[in-house]
Formats: sequence, C-alpha cells, structure tokens
Amino acid sequence: MRAFFFLLTFLCSLALCGADGYQLWLRHRLIEDPTARQQYQRALSFVDAAVQGPTGNSAVRELRSGLTNLLGTAPATSPAKKRSQGIYLGLRQSSSRIRQYLQSNAVEDLGPEGYHLASYQGDVLLIADQEQGLLYGVFDLLRAIQTGEDLTNLQRTERPAYQYRILNHWDNLDGTVERGYAGFSIWNWHQLPEFIDQRYVDYARACASVGINGTVVTNVNANSLVFRADYLEKAAALADVFRPYGIKLYLTARFSSPVELGGLPTADPLDPQVIAWWKSKAAEIYARIPDFGGFVVKANSEGQPGPREYGRSHAEGANVLADALAPHGGIVVWRAFVYTDKAGGDRFREAYDEFTPLDGAFRKNVLLQIKNGPIDFQPREPVSPLFAAMPQTPLLLEFQITKEYLGQGTHLVGMASLYTEVLGTDLAPNQAGGEIREYITGMAGVSNIGTARNWTGNLFGQADWYAFGRLSWGPELPANTIFREWAKLTFGPDPTVVTTVTELLEKSYPACVNYMTPLGLHHIMATGHHYGPGPWIDDLERDDWNPYYYHGATRDSVGFDRKASGSKALAQYPAEFARQFLDPTTCPPEFLLWFHRLPWTFALPNGNSLWQELGLSYQRGVDQVAEMQTLWASLENRVDRERHLHVSQHLAIQAKEARWWRDACLAYFSAVSGLPIPAGVTPPKHSLEYYRSLVYPYAPGIRPQW
Repeated sequence: MRAFFFLLTFLCSLALCGADGYQLWLRHRLIEDPTARQQYQRALSFVDAAVQGPTGNSAVRELRSGLTNLLGTAPATSPAKKRSQGIYLGLRQSSSRIRQYLQSNAVEDLGPEGYHLASYQGDVLLIADQEQGLLYGVFDLLRAIQTGEDLTNLQRTERPAYQYRILNHWDNLDGTVERGYAGFSIWNWHQLPEFIDQRYVDYARACASVGINGTVVTNVNANSLVFRADYLEKAAALADVFRPYGIKLYLTARFSSPVELGGLPTADPLDPQVIAWWKSKAAEIYARIPDFGGFVVKANSEGQPGPREYGRSHAEGANVLADALAPHGGIVVWRAFVYTDKAGGDRFREAYDEFTPLDGAFRKNVLLQIKNGPIDFQPREPVSPLFAAMPQTPLLLEFQITKEYLGQGTHLVGMASLYTEVLGTDLAPNQAGGEIREYITGMAGVSNIGTARNWTGNLFGQADWYAFGRLSWGPELPANTIFREWAKLTFGPDPTVVTTVTELLEKSYPACVNYMTPLGLHHIMATGHHYGPGPWIDDLERDDWNPYYYHGATRDSVGFDRKASGSKALAQYPAEFARQFLDPTTCPPEFLLWFHRLPWTFALPNGNSLWQELGLSYQRGVDQVAEMQTLWASLENRVDRERHLHVSQHLAIQAKEARWWRDACLAYFSAVSGLPIPAGVTPPKHSLEYYRSLVYPYAPGIRPQW
C-alpha cells in the first residue's frame, strides 16, 4: 500500500510539472486534441538540419525538444526512404531542398537575425542568412504549433525592427536587486565562474524565444568592482552561457572607475591617463568576452558620478568610453534620466534642456537611452519630448518591466497596453513616420526577474517580460495579440481560459491608472520605496522629491501648469503635437493635470466637475479590480490549482491596495478642497490622519532606516 501511495504521489508530481510557472511561455505540453496532434506529426515527422555553429545547434536542440514534447514523439533526423513530410532547417544553399525552393521563390536579404518560414510541397522550410535567424525562426515555429496555427500555407519573412533589444537588470554584486519585487538576483557572483546554474541557460532560452538579444547584468547604480579581473572572469562565464542563444552581455560602467579601481587622481574624460585607462580596460574585457556588447552608464543622476564634476558635458563623458569600445565593435548606452541639482525647476523639462544642445556631439557608437516619459515610469505619462528632438543621435526607448510605480510585485498590470500606447504615440500627426517607434534604434527594458520560482514573483509579471520582447522585435503588434499569445502559451488552448485571461490583462492597465493616478495626477506615491499613496508628502529637502510638488493641491485648484503661463515644458514638443494639450477643454482627460492647473469645479466634456470625475475614476479603478477577481475566479476548474491560488492571492492584495489608494487619496484631496466625497463613490474607511500615519520601513525597494 505504501509503495502504491509513493507511486501515486510521484505520478501526480509529474502531472503538475511546470505548473509553478518556472517554464514560462515555453511550457511545451502534449497537444491534447488527437486529430490536431496527428496532423502535426505527419507534417513534422523529421528534422533535417544543416547547421555548424553553437547557435545553430541551439536552434536544432530547441526544435527537437519542443516537437518531442508537443507531439509526444521525437522527430526523425532525416526523411524516411518513403517520402515523408518534415522540416528542413538551414542557411541559404545549405541543403538541396532549400536550394530547390530558392530557385523558384525569391527570398530577400534576411540580415543577421531574420528568417523565412514556408510550406513547400508538404514540407516546412526554415531559412536564414545567419544561424541566429534560425534560432528565432525555431521559436516562431514552435509558437505557431503551440497556438494551433495551420502550417499548410505557411509563408512569412521576419526581421527584427530594431538592432538593440536589451534587458536591463538592476542587480547588485551582493545579490540584491534594486526594486527587487521578485526576490534576489539570479546571478550568483560569489560562485561564478565555476558554478553555472541551469537557471542561466533557461533565462537565455526565454529571452531568445521572444527576440531579446542583449542583457545588462549589473545595476545602473554601478559598482567599479565589476571591472576587476576576477569579476570579468565571472562575467565571461555568463557570456559563454548566453552566446549560443544570440545574447550579448553588457556591463554598467561607473564613471569614477579610473579613480576607484585604477588608482588615478581623476576621472576627467579629457585627461590622457583616463582615456588610456578606459582603452586598456576595454581591451581587457574583449580579450575575455569577444562579443561584449558595451557599457551602460548612469551619470550625474541620483548621486552617480559623471562628467559634470569635471566641467565636462555628457557628450564628452560618453565619447571617451565610446572611443575605447569602437575598435572592438562595442557601444555606449548613456541614460538620459537626469535632473538638475538646482531647486525650482520642472523635472519634466530637464533631460530635454540638458541633452538637446548635445545632439550631433556624441560618437556614432553612443546611444542615448530615454525613459518613455519625462518624469519616472509613472502609471501613465505623456511621452518624453526628447524623442523628437535628437535627430542626429541614435535613441533607445527605456521601458520599465518591473513595476516600481504600478503596484510593485503584487499588482496584475498588463504592461503591453502601456508599451503599445507609447510606441504608437504620433509626435508628427500631419506627416508619416511620426510614431515613437519610428524615432528609435532599439528598446531597453528594466527587468522584473528574480529568484522567485516563477521568475517574476507575480505570475502575470511573465506577460510583461514576454510583451517587451515581442514588441522589441515587432513594435506594431497590438497589445491584444500579445495578451492572447501569452495566454495560450502559458495556460493552454482552452478558448474560455484564453479569452478570460486576455480580457483580464486588457482591463488591468486602465484599472491601475484609475485607482492610482487618474486624470493626469502623477508621482503621488510614498517616497523612497514608492509603495502606496502619499500625495500629502511635502517636507523633503528638494521640491521635486515631494509628491505634493506634482499636484500642488489647494482649496481652489490642483494640477501642474506646463503651458507658457507655467513651466513652459509643453513647448518642448513639436507644435502640432502640443496643440492637443493647450486647451483644457480639449486636452485628453488622461493628461489633463499633467499640463493644466484647474479649479476643482472645472467642467469636463462629460458634464462632471473635475472633483466628481476624479472621485468616480478612483471608484472605477476599484470596481475594475473586483471585476478582474471575478474573471479569474471563473477559471478555478480550468487552471491548475497551484497557479490559480497564486494569482487569486495576489489579486486579493491588489483589490485591498486599490481601495487603499482610493480612500487615502480622496480623503486627502477632500480635506484640502473642502469638498464632500462625490456621489457614487464609497467614502474612505478611515480618517486622513490614519492614512498619513502608515509607515512601511521594510517595503521592497528600500532599506530600513530604523
């Protein structure tokens, strides 16, 4: 009896394998529909591969493993004597079958990462110009099979929209992660280079499967120690893991490294000794990591050192590093997240003011990395005006995948909605090609990955990692398409589950904006950890560190005037784009308080006063989260118990915190304005004093002060 019990337990554990979320969207489970499975088995009975390099071998390994799991049988390594149907995979001219196809079908230049997929006389052909394209093509083909695509009329050519598709890890060498909502760093620097965790390989597989081709493994608040010889050996070990999956490794460079590590008296970028130090360090890195991507630099921002200490410009600082990397093919990614030390300015306009005079002054291998909005990853921001103001400088668009200001590790917020909103924003509405996606050379995403078993802490955080990768490859993809893909790949083909999960994700982003920052309120989170509301905070040493600074609520009015009568930040946009925001009666409501200071009685187009609409928006956000809970609860018998419980518990936290946001913010704004809570809005549960008294010294993202 005991033996039977252990056998049953073992079989149950096998059945639930992967239900904890570790396998992400690469959970290649057996296709349940026997008819569909048999059709795929007949069409994909063998894999004929003509590859030589490590990336090509990775592609074949992923294809064979994925097909075996999906179809329940391993494909043969070549066609049977009697003509059978299968997959031919290789570079141009690599096999007679591919050459035969190309004689009658023109396939244009695919570049280093592109690929061509086609059905041809019953076979499936995957063709690329370089083996990295084969790897991406394999993941596309497996995705097509997982989502039930008909392969009989397969015919598509894919190339990435951008050369640079990079994850930024805010991971420290001590194993902590800044804003570490999914746990600690997955990089074990202490045990590298000898110990290679399987998690590193699985990370590379996941990134490659959605087209990510670079990773910055250290925090932008950088540590010079990473350039020490022993740490470069550790970094080289990671690069060796990533290379077969087409992923380049980048490191963050602390600008003061020549002083802290090199023993020089200065880090002045024009000093000959400093120039020589960076050149020597770059050569040392490339001797260990021949495909090293380059440096990412946060300079003169939030206490990080930079060229400003030496009276030099950002361009002069970036160029000395760029010159050191250029002979090796590396790049410098210079972050534009800066704001002045001077009091009294508008942070909205500071990056623009500091960088636009430098357009054209940077070396060709310097890319300026710009956050999607002008402040700091708020739930909803107008796009940064810098994107249209630097035509001579290559630009990277920086998104946050981790949710520093969007509920952190517990809230379900489908970030694809934010990403597509930004990428599709048209800065030149009267001419073609004015969308943000047309201004950029690549995308960078601040990672939400940690040591949580499911990688992202909140299971639905995986959808944001997935969305970032897919959009960095194809920025015109609709959010709905991405949500449906992820739902099918993660939970299987059940149409009820797919439709419900897609609806849940679509509802989540507007819900978050409503219960946190409706009508253009922004940066009203508690300070430091940014956990929960704190619109009343006004006692910090810098004006723009205070949430109060961003709304300035008084008894009569609220909002930030950025028109000509205020900070003049609106003038940084192209005039035709800015025009929509000039008049508060026609300004899109979601950006109203970003650009206007208005009386509480201001009438919106729907007839509500500003105060009424603010209250109803907060209430709407709370109600939307309740609807999300109902949607997820309806899947209790359709989703495995472990993942269903995991998401249910996080949604319960989100619902509680959405009510907290509504109650605390409305209690405060009601007290300031003297207006009663609007009709149709649930009154705050506690007094304003109660909400102001809440303290969270151990919230993720901050170290305790006492």
